[in-house]
Amino acid sequence: MGRVERALGATAAHNHRRPVLALLLALVLAALGGFLARGLHLNANLVDLLPSSFESVQDLRELERRFGALGWVAVVGEGADPESLKRFADDLAPKLEALPGIRFVEAQRPGAFFRDRALYFLSEEDLREVHRRLEARLRWEQQQANPLYVPLVEEEPPSLDFSDLEAKYAGGAGQRLSTSQGDYYLDEGQRRIVLLAKPDTTSADLGFSRKVTDEVRGLLAAQDLSKYGPGFKVDITGTFQKKLDQQKQIARDIGVASAVATALMLLYLLFHFRSALAVGLVLTPVGAGLAWTYGLVALVFGEVNLLTGFLGAILGGLGLEHGIHLLGRYLHLRGEGHTSESSTRASFTHTGGAALVSALVAAVTFFVLGTSRFRAFREFGVIAGVGMVVLIAAYVLVLPALLGLASRWGWTPRRSSVTTARSPTGQLLMRRRHVITAVSAVLLLGLLSQTGRVRFDFDFGSLEDQDLPSFTLDREVNRLIGYSQTPVVVLTQSPEEEQAMVERLHARQRERGKDSTIDFVTSLSSLVPEDQPRKQRVLQDISRLLERVPEGRLDARQREQVASLRRQAASPPFTRDDLPPSVQQQFLGRQGTSGGFVMVYPSVNQSDGMAVRALAREVRGVGTPEGTRVSAAGESMVMADILDMVTHEAPRILGGTTLAVLLAMWLTLGGLRIALLCMAPTVVSLVALLGLMPLLGLEFNYLNILVIPILIGTTVDAGVHLLTRLSSPGHDFVSVYSETGKAICGGLLTSAMGFGALFLADHPGLNSIGALANLGFATNLLIMLVAFPALLLVLSERRLKRHSARKESQKREPPRHSGRGEPTHAS
Repeated sequence: MGRVERALGATAAHNHRRPVLALLLALVLAALGGFLARGLHLNANLVDLLPSSFESVQDLRELERRFGALGWVAVVGEGADPESLKRFADDLAPKLEALPGIRFVEAQRPGAFFRDRALYFLSEEDLREVHRRLEARLRWEQQQANPLYVPLVEEEPPSLDFSDLEAKYAGGAGQRLSTSQGDYYLDEGQRRIVLLAKPDTTSADLGFSRKVTDEVRGLLAAQDLSKYGPGFKVDITGTFQKKLDQQKQIARDIGVASAVATALMLLYLLFHFRSALAVGLVLTPVGAGLAWTYGLVALVFGEVNLLTGFLGAILGGLGLEHGIHLLGRYLHLRGEGHTSESSTRASFTHTGGAALVSALVAAVTFFVLGTSRFRAFREFGVIAGVGMVVLIAAYVLVLPALLGLASRWGWTPRRSSVTTARSPTGQLLMRRRHVITAVSAVLLLGLLSQTGRVRFDFDFGSLEDQDLPSFTLDREVNRLIGYSQTPVVVLTQSPEEEQAMVERLHARQRERGKDSTIDFVTSLSSLVPEDQPRKQRVLQDISRLLERVPEGRLDARQREQVASLRRQAASPPFTRDDLPPSVQQQFLGRQGTSGGFVMVYPSVNQSDGMAVRALAREVRGVGTPEGTRVSAAGESMVMADILDMVTHEAPRILGGTTLAVLLAMWLTLGGLRIALLCMAPTVVSLVALLGLMPLLGLEFNYLNILVIPILIGTTVDAGVHLLTRLSSPGHDFVSVYSETGKAICGGLLTSAMGFGALFLADHPGLNSIGALANLGFATNLLIMLVAFPALLLVLSERRLKRHSARKESQKREPPRHSGRGEPTHAS
């Protein structure tokens, strides 16, 4: 490590002497990085965060290839009377269907078709039960109408309650699709109507999503909406619009967070150094390093995701920490009378060595995170790890060169910049070290007792802004439709496999009962019942019975039931070709072939991660007749895999991060004891963080869980800097604490500002990262500036007492004589 430190100092001194060459090289690299990064774009699609080898991703790609898009563009009209709303739907449906990106439009429910044919979905045995009950009731009615009939006992009329049969078939597709009495997706109370347009391509293709929604909006803008009523208005929602709104929100969050983080850092640096030039000296290397880093990102990845989009602000805060330590040490040495070059060499030799250690440790932490299969974590880890190393390289190349130019131009740091007042906190720590250590230990034990209450939030909905207009309107559309717009689709290879899968899913649903996560299952084959000719003969018998029913003895509700039964019993058998077009087109593949898809409509909220995982287990657990895996595609399956992967990988990543940091510090610092001592504040602050989370109502989720390895990697450097300075010969604790403590405070504050900007994000998931990270930095700051220095003073005092006692005992020990008569002393 000594050789590395001397090499850093020599390189910095060289760049100080030849600043133009170093700055020219930095400028060329920054220009190249900026050129490469100009094409970076944000991809916030969840599906792209999983490896392509995952079954859920492969199934989704196969579904898109065979079937097309999941989800809809939902056009909502509201503010008119029911007839005007229906007229609007009839007028707009063919125009929507004519748009180039739309496959078909569903403007009316298929309810009437299935209501009239509902009896065909009953088994022949249950149809005969319907016939038996009707016949019994008719016989009773005839007896009651006969004036010569005298009942020996009071008889209850035979029941015509068919609720048991209705419950038996309630989960069937025909029953679920026939529950609504209206033919339109119409809510008369809310004066709202919905049309569902099915695009040709998946919503994951954001370019296509933007194009198709723009086309729909353009069509709506061209309509004369006034003819439907003075208060009539239209809007769109659905999967495609929600994806675009979320993408727009995250992009806006990135811009706002980055700008605010930069402004906060500038203000703090001005406060810290009291010099505009010093602020420029610290910021310029960071700007160069970020340009280099994002050039590499563009070269390797070509885009940023939900997390890496914010790395500019985060890396900026982490990088400034090194600059605060390096420039602070340089200014201190200049204040002691050293020349600019010797101050630069010394700063980069000692403080630069500590900065290199902390950067390498942070990079190792990030690289461990980069082993995750979750793309958001993997790319974050790789980019952040490379960025930490690049930022150190930028400081070694740029900062000495800037200092060299400044000294040549006659810059002399002001006294307020080079002097550091003796900290009253340091003096208090000297006097009250035992009390502070004891109080800190008690508080830590109290927080340790709360760590068992930490929870993981499995609700995906809590990580999305549910107040976005498209999200709010989409919930209303789902309520109006009556079932989910985004089913899970099981892919099959033949009509026989399709029918077998429907039967297996129905059996699984019945087996699980009320605990089932399935609402209903439908396929093209399941919508055409078997044995219809035989059932028709039973229905004809029921029709003849119904003709003999004395309607005059029935109340209004019973007459309505009889009329409905007559209509259903008179319906002829039907085939696939007789199904309504709105039904047939939902099962039509992109190549024009029909069938091969079983749609599983969930009964659970698909934002509920635990429920989604249960749905995935239930669907995948049915198996296939051949014993192969079930190909179940849908975003629910992807979200279930994300949660499974994050919860499975989290312990491995956290354990690997801790071990990697310990080994890296052991190797770079040259001793296990010093490495453990440097890690102690980080470990204690993490325990405190876990204890504070339940007290403050914070929970882990699949995004903010990455804060823990980040804190491990980014807070150990404070311990490295403090112990490195305290271990230097002839140090004065208060002076070292005043200088290094100020730098530690500044470094942690700027790191916190990078994450703190996420507080301003409207996206709740990103907001939770900012909240958890800043709580972690705050606990680490308190421990580094209060508890840890007090503990070091207590340990140092005990070591000195033991050393003094050992020396005193050696002085009192009488000399022993060797066999030659010469005294010997204990070693």
